[in-house]
Amino acid sequence: MTNSPLSEGIVGGRLGPDQLADNFGDLHPRLEDHEALVAADRCYFCHDAPCMDACPTDIDIPLFIRQIATGTPEAAAKTILNQNILGGMCARVCPTETLCEQVCVRETAEGKPVEIGRLQRYATDTLMQAGVHPFERAAATGKRVAVVGAGPAGLAAAHRLAMHGHDVTVFDARQKPGGLNEFGIASYKSVDDFAAKEVDWLLKIGGITVETGKALGAGLTLEALKGDYDAVFLGIGLGGVNALGVDGEEKGGVLDAVDFIAELRQASDLGDVAIGRDVVVIGGGMTAVDAAVQAKLLGALNVSLVYRRGRERMNASVFEQDLAASKGVRIITNASPKAVIGNGAVREIEFEYTDDDLKPTGQTVRIAADQVFKAIGQTLEGAALPETERGKIKVTGAGRTSVKGVWAGGDCASGGDDLTVTAVAEGRDAAEDIHAALTA
Repeated sequence: MTNSPLSEGIVGGRLGPDQLADNFGDLHPRLEDHEALVAADRCYFCHDAPCMDACPTDIDIPLFIRQIATGTPEAAAKTILNQNILGGMCARVCPTETLCEQVCVRETAEGKPVEIGRLQRYATDTLMQAGVHPFERAAATGKRVAVVGAGPAGLAAAHRLAMHGHDVTVFDARQKPGGLNEFGIASYKSVDDFAAKEVDWLLKIGGITVETGKALGAGLTLEALKGDYDAVFLGIGLGGVNALGVDGEEKGGVLDAVDFIAELRQASDLGDVAIGRDVVVIGGGMTAVDAAVQAKLLGALNVSLVYRRGRERMNASVFEQDLAASKGVRIITNASPKAVIGNGAVREIEFEYTDDDLKPTGQTVRIAADQVFKAIGQTLEGAALPETERGKIKVTGAGRTSVKGVWAGGDCASGGDDLTVTAVAEGRDAAEDIHAALTA
């Protein structure tokens, strides 16, 4: 097996192809037709449905489930996609257990919610596999909009703008569109190249041109875009990664979790992805869990996820935490990194235990590690951006920035949670505001 560029001296190939295929199989396989009807039949179709209030994209959940129950999943899909054009991916990665399903009346009464996420996937998959794109492009307006970033926010904005008849050019720094959906989530949450297929399906609306390998910088400035286009939407995400800020961080084997996940998502052979024997992941969010679980699934002997606060303060949901534990990941809480130890490459990492207020207790522990993944948050990158606050682009209303004619949404913008579904909602709403501004 070949070595991965992520970690010199660490090789892939710990597990055979059959075991890897089994480990990275679909986390929540699509419901069969009969299963979907049974699942839909559990819905009470509440008039004041709390699940709708909990959905960042305001999908009419009782309606689409009723449409599935009456044998019209394509109609259900259109109900979903009208609010969330990336409803297929969101059905796979959205933390439904802390959003719509958490407030489901069935969850309150029985401790078992309606499987809203899996029903959403059933409907959207049915429509997409039929090759249908249920939206038509309005007459051309003659207006041109630049979208920077081909992630969930940018794609949602581009689709809604194109649907309104505007011509949209999407620029992205990578060589492939999709953003977080393509490069930033665990492989077992989106199998069979679904993220790319969903982008191809979305582009069927027409009126959208994608230019890859172009990031904001010397060759693509915000000022130039403002001059060339009638409006600009920024959905650039967070490109930087926070540093640990400890001695030895520069040693070999200390890597960014986002790079590890991206390599996994693009690997043609998972057996070629380098993984250590003793892996430590630092962080408490979804990225940390995705990295830790996948390290274990690739064949790492010991995987420890270490978080500086208590388990109840982790950004990863309880479901994700339990998933990690079920795969053999050891979760250590109230421990903050102090030093990376090793001669050139990491061999151990030292942590100091903390109390609930992050005050050090004076007690330390060393954990063996030949690979360390940092997942302690990402930072905004880019020059000459609109006004920022707390490390993100400041927005008001539906994504308006401090620069006239420039909107922003998704992880790069201040406001909602850093979730795919939230980014889609922000891109959609900004597009509606842009359309209103362009046609006023």
